[in-house]
Amino acid sequence: MPTWIAYAIISMIFAGLTAVIAKFGLKNVSGDTGLAVRTTFVFLLVWLNTIAFRHIRDFGNLTSKDILFLGISGLTTTLSWIFYYRAIKIGDVSVVAVIDKASIVITLILSFWLLKEPFTWRMAIAAALIISGLLVLTIK
Repeated sequence: MPTWIAYAIISMIFAGLTAVIAKFGLKNVSGDTGLAVRTTFVFLLVWLNTIAFRHIRDFGNLTSKDILFLGISGLTTTLSWIFYYRAIKIGDVSVVAVIDKASIVITLILSFWLLKEPFTWRMAIAAALIISGLLVLTIK
């Protein structure tokens, strides 16, 4: 198995745990407060990881274009997390998670269009199934 697939599987497992664990932590606070606490831990742990694995030396390789795109990615991550935490605070995590994960379809479209990654019939079917699942859960 390629390393990147193993990383993706590990990411999937932790992402699946994240929302349920967060819902427990939001019992007495707003989604925004919960997100602020969570993000503090994320910030510290990401820096610890970067330092521990000696990736801090990569900072010298950053270009202004890299910083711009990573900054924009940080902005979109922030907006996604704010609305995600507001949603799980008042809604069912199971439904919010499905709606959120439908973002895969947006990622697929942008990766084909902007990154020129290959588009296959299997990906089209997977995207259609994701959209179908989203519709099943959200249409009353």
